[in-house]
Amino acid sequence: MARPEKVRLGEILVQQKLLSEEQLGLALAEQKRSGRKLGRVFIENGYVSEDQISGALARQLDIPYLNLKFYNINAEIVRLLPETQARRFRALVLEDRHGRLLVGMSDPTDLFAYDEIARILKQAIELAVVNETEVLAAIDRIYRRTEDITDLARELEQDIGDVSVDFGALAVNPGLEEAPIVKLLQSVFDDATQVRASDIHIEPQEGRLQIRFRIDGVLHLQTETDIKIAPALALRLKLMSDLDISEKRLPQDGRFAVRVKNQRIDVRISTMPTQYGESVVMRLLNQGGTALRLDAIGMPRAMVERFRAIVQRPNGLVLVTGPTGSGKTTTLYCALAELNSVEKKLITVEDPVEYRLAGINQVQVNDKIELSFARVLRSALRQDPDIVLVGEMRDQETAQIGLRAAMTGHLVLSTLHTNDAQSTPLRLMDMGVPRYMVGSSLQAVLAQRLVRVICESCSMPYQPTPTEVEWLRAELADKAEAGHYFHGKGCSHCNGMGYRGRTGVYELLEMSSAVVDAANHPDPAHFLKAAAQMAGNTLRRHAVQLVVEGRTTVAEAMRISNQFED
Repeated sequence: MARPEKVRLGEILVQQKLLSEEQLGLALAEQKRSGRKLGRVFIENGYVSEDQISGALARQLDIPYLNLKFYNINAEIVRLLPETQARRFRALVLEDRHGRLLVGMSDPTDLFAYDEIARILKQAIELAVVNETEVLAAIDRIYRRTEDITDLARELEQDIGDVSVDFGALAVNPGLEEAPIVKLLQSVFDDATQVRASDIHIEPQEGRLQIRFRIDGVLHLQTETDIKIAPALALRLKLMSDLDISEKRLPQDGRFAVRVKNQRIDVRISTMPTQYGESVVMRLLNQGGTALRLDAIGMPRAMVERFRAIVQRPNGLVLVTGPTGSGKTTTLYCALAELNSVEKKLITVEDPVEYRLAGINQVQVNDKIELSFARVLRSALRQDPDIVLVGEMRDQETAQIGLRAAMTGHLVLSTLHTNDAQSTPLRLMDMGVPRYMVGSSLQAVLAQRLVRVICESCSMPYQPTPTEVEWLRAELADKAEAGHYFHGKGCSHCNGMGYRGRTGVYELLEMSSAVVDAANHPDPAHFLKAAAQMAGNTLRRHAVQLVVEGRTTVAEAMRISNQFED
């Protein structure tokens, strides 16, 4: 392909009637004032979209425009261009076409970038236009730190050798940014953030140390290295989180924050002594993430409206239930974020504080100094709150205080570990809470799970197995065979997993007068029957609906359903 000609983006967009002369003049003036790229000014001012700019460049230069969202990228081919140059020039090597390399560039009119890429690759190149946003996302995904982590682990292993090392000195000496252990941990956090991991597991095994990431609820092996570096890693992490570095026989919990690519990541750390050393698990909480909104977590629209109306009430108890890691805290914080206003006093009692919201008084319980849920909750009620969030109702005392607060004019939000919405009122009674308190204070129960979503870049139709068809038939009857079902075949966007991201599956039980009357009946079966009629859309039905819509797989819906079936 011939070297592209230098063209002016603004003139192209005006010629193709995507931009007016007036808009071009305003954008040029803003570019001169701010120093930003002209294309970014167009997009941020809402004059044109990124897709429109890419399409216009492709038409002008007579080259293809590729949507990377649906392009299965070969990581080995991409790495022919070093990461530094890929980021600098916003370029990706996409294909080897028998001696000619197809290169996607967000700005193919950049002649200097074209010459530099051709010099580095030492091959003839063909150009395609790609979106800058998608290029940067692909670079983050493909140039992972796996090899760096393995190399740094080996370097640290050589530093430690077989001699005795003062790990305390290793970890606290100033100017240690270049030390292998610091670079190793930074690389681990960088890689975990790139693949959207929620947890990092550092686990000493017999003769080796394994590091695993939990992505979309499933653990994946990141790397394995020599067991000798395990004490150094554990000690460095303890120092970062102000834990007792001399205590290796007892579990410890702490917290620290790291910066990864200009994002603040809050890290909850838990250490536990195991047979071969200290196991460390870190939960990553991105404090710079998207805004917390009830309509953005996967709840059906009708249920969002019902749930919003319930949490707008001035008093009562609202419970969110489900197993650990099912998104209960996120749902409650979405509700809190919408309720948060200058007219209301909000207090949370948590273990630990997971999200930090401005304008809310957040308290972390501490059992070491007997600062329990019940004790903090009693004090919180003396602070004249309008809304109280209790992280978890773990015992009878906390449950009774919460329900009394709900009876005396406070809105109380909390979580409970139960399988579904219907069994939750009975669980409160089993904890020793009087029936009349449950009936008069409990407003609603929201049960939830998280299901993995099919990667939209590699989603394709498939034929369910006979077992899956039988399962679908039980829910959809004759419509089971007529449906169209999808799965992800695995691609570079989802690291070959076929899933990318998760969404919620919900059921909502409102405590209507009929359900409250049934709760006061001595026979639990009477209540469960009334609650089942009131709940309507169950967890299982919502999961099946996501399968029918092509958002998740039959296997994933079955996996989630097995968690709450008898």
